[in-house]
Amino acid sequence: MMRTSLRRIPAIATRAGVFIASAALAFALTPLERQHNIESFEYVWKTVRDKHWQVKPAGLDWQAVHDELRPAIEKADSMEAARAVMNDMLDRLHQTHFGIVPAELYSDLGGEGASGDSSVGLDVRILGTDALVVAVDAGSPAAKEGVQRGWQILKIGGTGLEPIITKLDASYNKSTMRELVLRRAILTRLDAGSGESVSVEFLDGANQRVTKRLAKGKPKGTLTQLGFLYPVHVWFDSSRQGGGNIGYVSFNFFLDPPRLMNLFAEAVQSCMKCDGFIIDVRGNPGGLGAMAMGMAGWFIDQGDQRLGTMYMRDTTLKFIVNPRASTFAGPVAILVDGASASTSEILAGGMKDLGRARIFGTRTAGAALPSQFEKLPNGDGFQYAMANYISEGGKPLEGLGVTPDVETPLTRQALLEGKDPALDAAIAWIKAK
Repeated sequence: MMRTSLRRIPAIATRAGVFIASAALAFALTPLERQHNIESFEYVWKTVRDKHWQVKPAGLDWQAVHDELRPAIEKADSMEAARAVMNDMLDRLHQTHFGIVPAELYSDLGGEGASGDSSVGLDVRILGTDALVVAVDAGSPAAKEGVQRGWQILKIGGTGLEPIITKLDASYNKSTMRELVLRRAILTRLDAGSGESVSVEFLDGANQRVTKRLAKGKPKGTLTQLGFLYPVHVWFDSSRQGGGNIGYVSFNFFLDPPRLMNLFAEAVQSCMKCDGFIIDVRGNPGGLGAMAMGMAGWFIDQGDQRLGTMYMRDTTLKFIVNPRASTFAGPVAILVDGASASTSEILAGGMKDLGRARIFGTRTAGAALPSQFEKLPNGDGFQYAMANYISEGGKPLEGLGVTPDVETPLTRQALLEGKDPALDAAIAWIKAK
């Protein structure tokens, strides 16, 4: 089996249920294709049997489920029918992070060929069905070409984005993972693939169509590889906001712990007398869960406090906060959005449950579980989770996400005007304390 880390779907991280029906037309299957579907069915069933965190998955007689559905997969005369059988099996778990991704969507999600080696220097979000630029890295190819926040991306490499977004949206429009998945799909098309540049058609701030050829440059940050994960560039930014007396940090992954934890510590220690502190994990798909415990320790001075608990088949992992000798006592704000997942949600949800942070932005991805994508013999992708996570407040984050205390939806107009509703609201709250 070909394995793909969830970091490449956006990245570590990648989770509220992937229940997808193919939009492709049904064609008669060859004997070999039928065999590949049967092999895929068996692989999916065995993976759940062997890797689910419960010995008896969701309390089901898993062997009985297999025996009931095996005749159906043998009779499946189209890819749609085969996927329906496998999704029927996974649906019975009533758990997120289990699903079949049709081959034609798997590549759009970065399942194959995603790369962290190059970038045009843009970040995007999908508002409705519009792909909007939300950030332009200083000195990047996009910045040099004059691309601005709020511009809408219409085409990449001559291919219109509307049908791609519509196709994915049909599968994820009821999922908390929608923003996470759609963002990953657009970034994959911008940054991955062959060639040293890519043609991108935008709708600019004056609603005029403009086409830019963007070179693929070195991504922002430091190249980092951890274990089996694909290498990614990890960056960390620190500044002062609100007139200079509010600390602010943002970073794109919970990875590269020696460097990132030191930078985080320096940012907090230099701000012990600040009016407040803001942690921005918007667009951060997660990483190492232990880093959330260490970061939370800079703001919680009591021992034996937990962000939450992760349950695996053979063990239980308590995310216990590690208090520092000297902690920041002022108000803490955490900024999140639909592309905040995994460790970002563990940190934000736990700090909220402990009453130590106020959350601003939009609901997170509801993708807190460690999960993996694998390519099946029939070419489809298979996502499965290997653990369950319950936040300290007693609720699962999976499929629900972290709901902000203050909802601050992003708009194209705000982007074009250089405004940041979530950051502005957090600053106003801190100043009012």
